Amino acid sequence: MKALQLAPIARAEGIVRLPGSKSISNRVLLLAALAKGKTQVYGLLDADDTRMMLDALLKLDIRIDTRDFSRLVVAGEGGIPKKKMDLFLGNAGTAFRPLTAVLAVTGGEYRLSGVPRMHERPIRDLVGPLRSIGASIDYVGKDGFPPLAIHPGKIAVKGHIKIRGEVSSQYLSALLIALPLAGGGSIEVEGELVSKPYVTITLNMMRKFGVEVAVNGWRSFDVPGFSYVAPTEIYVEGDASSASYFLAAGAIAGGPVRVVGVGKESIQGDILFAEVLEKMGAKVEFGSDWIEVSSAGKLKPVDMDMNHIPDAAMTAAVAALFAEGPSVIRNIGSWQVKETDRITAMARELRKLGATVVEGPDFLKIAPPAKLEAGVAIDTYDDHRIAMCFSLAALGGVPVTINDPDCVAKTFPAYFQVLADISHH
Repeated sequence: MKALQLAPIARAEGIVRLPGSKSISNRVLLLAALAKGKTQVYGLLDADDTRMMLDALLKLDIRIDTRDFSRLVVAGEGGIPKKKMDLFLGNAGTAFRPLTAVLAVTGGEYRLSGVPRMHERPIRDLVGPLRSIGASIDYVGKDGFPPLAIHPGKIAVKGHIKIRGEVSSQYLSALLIALPLAGGGSIEVEGELVSKPYVTITLNMMRKFGVEVAVNGWRSFDVPGFSYVAPTEIYVEGDASSASYFLAAGAIAGGPVRVVGVGKESIQGDILFAEVLEKMGAKVEFGSDWIEVSSAGKLKPVDMDMNHIPDAAMTAAVAALFAEGPSVIRNIGSWQVKETDRITAMARELRKLGATVVEGPDFLKIAPPAKLEAGVAIDTYDDHRIAMCFSLAALGGVPVTINDPDCVAKTFPAYFQVLADISHH
């Protein structure tokens, strides 16, 4: 297995221009494919997950000019032209879930599969609501999990479509995107809706493509049966989840570190990670499209509900290694159904660095060591975010090894080079 050795980093300082948001990129690609007309997409993320969505759409005969990735042109025809196809979607949940819903309501014979981990990520809470409106979907392997076989169904929306909210917001986002193609309808959320900011991104993107969803206190959603319309051009803002690593570096190791591409006008919930750093005592400044963080001394511990920022919460867990006392990160049960079981994986790797960790089904309590263990090899579980957040351990004055560093290609292929650019040894 490939490994990357990071030397101790004494100070982090500089400016980072962020790659495009994964969450926005894959929503924009799919909506542009489903819209009538041409959409010019600027700032699209070029990484494994977006390539998975792009390749799937090309196989479905969506016309996309990919010659210039900085200005991609999608020519949508208002639906999915190809009615039979096998699609391999890797471990890209932001491609697998919405494509499942869209293909189920547009009619056709499709088989969707992914890497072994994707086949361990539950999908019953999306398939069930789709079946309730007449979709025909079979589990090819284990009941409740991918791979899936999708057949033409008899779609008819009557009454409220019920969907569980506490497992993953991607199920709701997938249903929201697909429902206009089925003539619209109402969705009722059962239980607590996790990761609300990601649903907000979905609603924002649908609005840009001409579909306005009525939100009733996050308990129900009324989706019109309008067709998607191409907005001519759309700009993808920088990835706020990716920003978290550099902002945390500024808080831990001096700074200032400025990220460009997200700011106070961002539609992504993960910019709220800056508030976590403020509570930990860091100095935070916002511009319209930038955020800057610098250290104001040793970090303070926090006890916070981070349900709204589950990806950036991983960065907070590593930042807790540099706090003056124990921190608690709460309401993160959705970590269990991500690229790996992140609660177990994060606890294991934090302990390697000397932390005392108590883990529960939806929380981590992290007591930092007096000094980080030197020379630790971090296992990454083919999870890009584990690789990126644990690189920050090098800011503790110790060398750290990241196993399988290339897993960052899922969302940020150049991550380690960008980190090196702001690192001072």
